[in-house]
Amino acid sequence: MVHPNSRIQSRSSVRPARPSRHFPLGASPAPQDQGAAGGSANVAVFAPDIRAMDVHFQDSSGRWEAVLLHGHTDGVHHGIVDGLREGCRYAFWPHGAVLPDGGAGQLLLDPYGRGVEDDDGIYYSVCVGQDFDWEADTPPRTAWRDTVVYECHVKGQTMLHPGIPAELRGTYAGLAHPVMLDYLASLGVTAVQLLPVHFHIDEPHLQELGLSNYWGYNTLGFFAPHAGYATAAARAAGAKAVQDEFKTMVGRLHAAGLEVILDVVYNHTAEGGADQPALSFRGLADEVYYRHDANGYYVDTTGCGNTLDFSEPRVVQLALDSLRHWVREYHIDGFRFDLAVSLCRDGHGNFNPSHPFLVAVGADRALAGVKLIAEPWDLGPGGWQTGRFPPGWADWNDRFRDSVRDFWLADRHPLNHGRPRGSVARLANAISGSADLFAPSGRSSLASLNFVTAHDGFTLADLTAYDRKHNEDNGEENRDGANDNRSYNHGVEGPTGDSRILDARAHSARTLMATLLLSMGVPMITAGDEIGRSQHGNNNAYCQDNRLAWTNWVLDDRQEQMLKTTRRLIKLRKSFLGHQPYSYPARTDDAYLLWFNERGEPMSLREWEDPHTRLVQVLLGSPGGANDGLLVFNGSDGNRKVTLPTAQRRAGTGPGAEREMFELLFTSSEMGDRRRGAKIRGGEHEMVGAWSVAAYKI
Repeated sequence: MVHPNSRIQSRSSVRPARPSRHFPLGASPAPQDQGAAGGSANVAVFAPDIRAMDVHFQDSSGRWEAVLLHGHTDGVHHGIVDGLREGCRYAFWPHGAVLPDGGAGQLLLDPYGRGVEDDDGIYYSVCVGQDFDWEADTPPRTAWRDTVVYECHVKGQTMLHPGIPAELRGTYAGLAHPVMLDYLASLGVTAVQLLPVHFHIDEPHLQELGLSNYWGYNTLGFFAPHAGYATAAARAAGAKAVQDEFKTMVGRLHAAGLEVILDVVYNHTAEGGADQPALSFRGLADEVYYRHDANGYYVDTTGCGNTLDFSEPRVVQLALDSLRHWVREYHIDGFRFDLAVSLCRDGHGNFNPSHPFLVAVGADRALAGVKLIAEPWDLGPGGWQTGRFPPGWADWNDRFRDSVRDFWLADRHPLNHGRPRGSVARLANAISGSADLFAPSGRSSLASLNFVTAHDGFTLADLTAYDRKHNEDNGEENRDGANDNRSYNHGVEGPTGDSRILDARAHSARTLMATLLLSMGVPMITAGDEIGRSQHGNNNAYCQDNRLAWTNWVLDDRQEQMLKTTRRLIKLRKSFLGHQPYSYPARTDDAYLLWFNERGEPMSLREWEDPHTRLVQVLLGSPGGANDGLLVFNGSDGNRKVTLPTAQRRAGTGPGAEREMFELLFTSSEMGDRRRGAKIRGGEHEMVGAWSVAAYKI
């Protein structure tokens, strides 16, 4: 290919300036009365410190031209560009400045570009129309209380699936294939949360190692879908075909009853540290887009070399415009904000729960009803802010993750040596939706996005098989990734042929999954945990675009059992919620949690504080519910004989009333299938297996 800038013909001196607009930013259709043969676009780019700006573009004949943007309003360069129409590549460069590499280098991308194409390491924005036939697409609008999130990677979810045609594996079309839609529907999840699908690139150090940024947390285009996840046919057809494949995926997921939530990375860009080349933002408005300290150095609260400055109105505008774009044009149902604290730091670097960005999102009509999920931390001072986001947001609840892992896994190390560890109190707090954490911000347990695993860290299977991380394949001598995993390998590190250990690991995985899916709050399952997916101890597989990180769909008997268990637990959760008032559990006066010890008596303060207390029962429901549930958590190494509580759940029933009948619906112990359906009256004894969860219906 002949590089575009080697044959540029300037039109700035021969074309008279015509009225143009400084909004919307990016390339948008010019008003019809200003149109010209071959089409034209209104182009606007924010670059306040650049005196004059050219837009370089490839016209319909393949010829590259440069046009001066004559308008300049409030730091925005703008103009009408004839011949810049759908499918055309374009980029920006300061007027009169020397072109990089003699015209063969990287120009500056449009921050608002609707498409981005990669031509052998040179990136171009693409002018893309937004027309698409959505037919009768209807977003599911699943209530928070009924939501079960499934975090997955577009490529990794289908790359190894034998039931999906080879040409569709690892693509948007593959995720929307009937085989995958049927699987997700049968699993029972209600939303897929996709790892980043904005256009992203690989960091230089990964390229040097021959690796790639598999997860995609390195965004270069906040308005463009990542072309690498489209089919080969769509990529060959161009940016519009990539966009249409993505939209078709969303429509088919909606038709299957599944919401689509995007993991978005507005905290930093792919331009990296100040020593890396300008690709877009840095070359256009470095002082505005990025945070700097008093000495002019970058402030990095993300660990990625730069941090977008949300104390600047133009940065807030960029994020809001991007969010609206994905909701309006792609029918997206929600967003998970990576390192969300960095989006809420003021001009002094302090977190502000009333930050203008949060206020603007909450007041924006286009974003009304959209699910908003915060990763409520970053790497800067005061970075941990779980529970402090405002109403309308849910927070990834890392306290839930740590409490559950500690109780079922990490505590076993000291317990195996006869030393007490933590009591059941922290687990009980997690099960109840961490009310103490979220109530101060005016939110209920539905603000707690519960998870035991996520894309970063051990998978569920690896939590039960490894005490230490094994990230050697990442090329950093195992230095990367967290060291505090709160895991337990059950006596052997990694793979083993010992069926006793394998059964114990499977048992722990069932218990962890049961705790996640039966707790108050909103559960998130990491893709593959329901089938025992392993990354062989790698807890930071961000650069492993291979079988290590992809989901393997060839299952052994234990994996099949794990899938069956997960489906049953989701169905059990939905059945319980379906028998409660619709306001449950958001209204505290419409929900109750009653705690009992193993003798069926109310828990005492002494028992809550006793580190030897490793069993608790909780009766949960509502005064207006059709039935209640009882959960028993046994975190000790022996089966325990438990007296089920005799507490009456209905107002007006007295001591002489008939005791409640409990029906066993689930247990994570080995006796699960054999005893399911057993009925026990309150006050009678029940055996609960070691390291197990049991669930009953009343």
